[in-house]
Amino acid sequence: MNKILKNIINTNKSSINDVFKSFNSGSTSVSYINNKIIKSYNVQHQQQRNYSTSEYDHLSPKKLKEKILENDTEEIRNFVKEQTLTKKTASPLEEMNRKQRRQMTQKLYRNPANLIRGGMISPKPLIPTHIQKPKYVLGEPVIEFEMDDPIEIHTPESIEQMRVVGKMAKEVLEYAGTLVRTGITTDEIDKLVHEDIIKRGGYPSPLGYKGFPKSICTSVNEVICHGIPDDRPLEFGDIIKIDITVYYNGYHGDTCATFPVGGIDSASKRLIEATEKALYAAIGEVKDGALFNKIGKKIQLVANKYSLGVTPEFTGHGIGQLFHAPPFVFQCANEFDSVMKEGMIFTIEPVLVESTSPYAEWKMWDDNWTVSSKEGGWSAQFEHTVLVTKDGYEILTK
Repeated sequence: MNKILKNIINTNKSSINDVFKSFNSGSTSVSYINNKIIKSYNVQHQQQRNYSTSEYDHLSPKKLKEKILENDTEEIRNFVKEQTLTKKTASPLEEMNRKQRRQMTQKLYRNPANLIRGGMISPKPLIPTHIQKPKYVLGEPVIEFEMDDPIEIHTPESIEQMRVVGKMAKEVLEYAGTLVRTGITTDEIDKLVHEDIIKRGGYPSPLGYKGFPKSICTSVNEVICHGIPDDRPLEFGDIIKIDITVYYNGYHGDTCATFPVGGIDSASKRLIEATEKALYAAIGEVKDGALFNKIGKKIQLVANKYSLGVTPEFTGHGIGQLFHAPPFVFQCANEFDSVMKEGMIFTIEPVLVESTSPYAEWKMWDDNWTVSSKEGGWSAQFEHTVLVTKDGYEILTK
């Protein structure tokens, strides 16, 4: 019997959280909630899932992992759905609009046979010795947090440091956007952005985070997030999500935007417009004393209005001296009751997907990083790092 399967069946004390961690490959900017909803999930789902040895013995280790991840993802998705407002905000008419819109996009120029495929990845870039590196690059394990772990309240000193690194991340993203053009490869963009960050005295946070091999994430068209830069040239009509996180003077600043490659079709323009609207609508809910679930509800309301899907498994996150920390900010409607407080800093980073369902289905590539739409629908993402202030919020990456 496969060792992973034996562990799941025989370890009675292992929680759902332990099982999820067995398959979680980590993430860069978007937090993968298979190991994040933890305590809330365990309260409602105490029983350990039993996998029949006769059913799974014939599977290879790779297929077994895929099967269990599929089952785990479905159970999490159902758990989140139980708490959302989708049934109140998505009507049958909107569901039909989603299907019609997907058919419309395929009738444009998008060939389903022309899906994004991984290309050649160049060697890992070098870092000069004088650049300060995050602890995870120096060998310290990445801390895995749980839903009810305390949320950091930043001091005036750390807030000022976050303003500095946030401004740097914003400027790097703006520079990355100027590089987007037909014919350039995402690997070339990565190299140029890497050099720009180093010139500023910063470190590209994704590089070496849980083994990620590049300095930025570049996710093209139907790739939802965590795309690894490679030798595929951008084509006229593509859209590309560039996710930048910079580490400077001990702090991380995180931001992301979606850029058109040349002229894009009307559906892509609408997708980008809706996602940016979702970001700022969600940011507008940030204030001292507000519930975090207002962020996810606002994002899903915008998504439903535009007949787009959300991805419940990927969340925003706390940030500061750590790349990822509590809180885990759900980008879909939910009923979690965590409260925002002055001095908290976290990311809001909606990903909206062209989907026939309010909850977009996705798949993980063999590289254990790249996530793409199962339906082939394109996706857009925008992200800011946000500070909760006494009177509302401050966007640190704008």
